[in-house]
Amino acid sequence: MAQVKNVPIPSAEGGLTRYLEEIRRFPMLEPQQEYMLAKSWREHGDREAAHKLVTSHLRLVAKIAMGYRGYGLPISEVISEGNVGLMQAVKRFEPDKGFRLATYAMWWIRASIQEYILRSWSLVKMGTTAAQKKLFFNLRKAKSQISALEEGDLRPDQVKQIATKLGVTEQDVVDMNRRLSGDASLNAPIREDSEGGEWQDWLVDERLDQEEQLAESEELDNRRSALAGALSVLNDRERRIFEARRLSEDPMTLEDLASEFGVSRERVRQIEVRAFEKVQKAVMDRVRQTESPSAEPVGA
Repeated sequence: MAQVKNVPIPSAEGGLTRYLEEIRRFPMLEPQQEYMLAKSWREHGDREAAHKLVTSHLRLVAKIAMGYRGYGLPISEVISEGNVGLMQAVKRFEPDKGFRLATYAMWWIRASIQEYILRSWSLVKMGTTAAQKKLFFNLRKAKSQISALEEGDLRPDQVKQIATKLGVTEQDVVDMNRRLSGDASLNAPIREDSEGGEWQDWLVDERLDQEEQLAESEELDNRRSALAGALSVLNDRERRIFEARRLSEDPMTLEDLASEFGVSRERVRQIEVRAFEKVQKAVMDRVRQTESPSAEPVGA
């Protein structure tokens, strides 16, 4: 997707307040407006429609970007990277799937921001394993869960608890905490003269209204039903491995599952791949049956 023209760009030179004020002027879209604009862009390459889809979601990007203030990077650059992710989301958005663009775009926005942060923080120095990246982006959450929000070093028991939860060494936790210390307060003024208000003043309430909440709830139920139906194609061992590796918040290691089933790590990996392929096929078959306008009940 080519760069959308005339999109506001946050400035590092004291222009953040001005940028936030500017993007608040763009109207939020009603579901039907969003659907028609997305169809126009996807089917006809309507750049004006794409522009409206992007600008109406710039506030969402700013809100997500504010959650990454504590990494010592210019917030204007974090927002700019989030905007790149938003544009990618608009490019790939399929309105007929039934999702709202905001729901779909959040993944792309966060992914773009996180990639930028990882590049900027030179993770080569701190390690690039999945566990260490997880620690990088989840340390603050882990600290809040054990009420360890104060600045400074963690207590030994807190270090051990976080290391166990996130699957890293205690030294990794200590080092990362020292690098990421100094959470910014939402009550801090945006500008030194305090005329721009506080950061919390710019947090947008993205909660859905009752109709949208109902639609989201129904869609979530449909997805859960689709996943449950797809999992039914797996045998007990495949399902156990698939759920432990793909659906768990803290995935089990290949080693642990190999020990549980008395097979090799490679065998567990093969079963995981096969199970994923079977689930993927079952989900796609369900989607095709749902979307096919000519589908008729068996025996009709």
